[in-house]
Amino acid sequence: MVKRVAILTAGGFAPCLSSAVGALIELYDAADPDIELIAYRHGYHGLLTGDHVVIGPDERAGASLLHRFGGSPIGNSRVKLTNDADCRARGLIGEDETALAVAAGRLRSDGVDVLHTIGGDDTNTAAADLAAFLREQGSELTVVGLPKTIDNDIVPIRQSLGAFTAAQEASRFAQNVLAEHGSNPRMLIVHEVMGRASGWLTAAAARDYMAWHAVQQWLPGIGLDPRRWALHAIYVPELGLDIDAEAERLRAVMDEVGCVNVFLAEGAGVADIVANLEASGETVERDPFGHVKIDTVNPGRWIARELAERIGAEKRMVQKSGYFCRSAPAGETDLALIREMAELAVQCGLDRVPGVIGHDEDRDDELRAIEFERIAGHKPFDVTQAWFTELLADMGQA
Repeated sequence: MVKRVAILTAGGFAPCLSSAVGALIELYDAADPDIELIAYRHGYHGLLTGDHVVIGPDERAGASLLHRFGGSPIGNSRVKLTNDADCRARGLIGEDETALAVAAGRLRSDGVDVLHTIGGDDTNTAAADLAAFLREQGSELTVVGLPKTIDNDIVPIRQSLGAFTAAQEASRFAQNVLAEHGSNPRMLIVHEVMGRASGWLTAAAARDYMAWHAVQQWLPGIGLDPRRWALHAIYVPELGLDIDAEAERLRAVMDEVGCVNVFLAEGAGVADIVANLEASGETVERDPFGHVKIDTVNPGRWIARELAERIGAEKRMVQKSGYFCRSAPAGETDLALIREMAELAVQCGLDRVPGVIGHDEDRDDELRAIEFERIAGHKPFDVTQAWFTELLADMGQA
């Protein structure tokens, strides 16, 4: 019998966290109002330190308010439960402790029967490690994850929560930023879209932007020219980037149109940039998961610098939409997906079925609790999809 349920959100923000928390509260309250609900603050950080809040009658009654907001009401952090050295350095565990043992002990002492983790591949693989550790100890606690990532890159899940909204918000961001093409002759604008290893968000945002572009009315005679508002290049990690060939192509665009607009996935070209930096003796910072800290590499600035001189840009601008996108409230498509997944997550919690909720690409997109051991990150964006190849062809990009 389920008596107490805990919720945590972890990793980077995505436009689904607040709503997912709200949906879980609403659905558990409807299923059994006697089930106690708590939330660990700042994800695994709060689990390790025992920092949690009780979700009381007022919070249950007002849970629908959470659908209106972005961010996470209970906070996030990046803590890896199998990186004891990092957890120890941050004061989250003692010298002779392991993070998994501390987390398991906390769940036991808090009387948690079901733990819902809302996060990306790192969050849910950490949940898998925790679940395996608990099983070894004979614990009956059930862990049920919900997939969150703006990159839509969790294997084998068809669509992660928050990604649709993030793409729409990146498009909306660009609809303002690309107006800057007229702020100077021969202007280069690079819109850097958040995404470490997957180009999905950049491609989806570009698709959304060009769909907006297609329904606008233009007045070329006075300079309101659709060519100047269009995208001229999309760079994603899954496609190689020949900077010299692209510069030659975009030089012709600049000469004809007077500006160049680029959508760049922040992970595109990072491997080459890091190799150059390390070859020159520089140390590239990495996070507790071993990922390169992309903000210290700054691929947008590097791409803009490399292109600007080659295409004869008089001015270059790099604008990043990441935090604007990832902290937005969930849009209609995501709200529907959140509800669908949360309903199954709660049922799995009540039935004590562990796993990460998602449409399983290996099982004909069946919505189910996917086994933790099958969850992985960095699912590459499929650049062979017709809509993407057509988008590139429309811009003249090979």
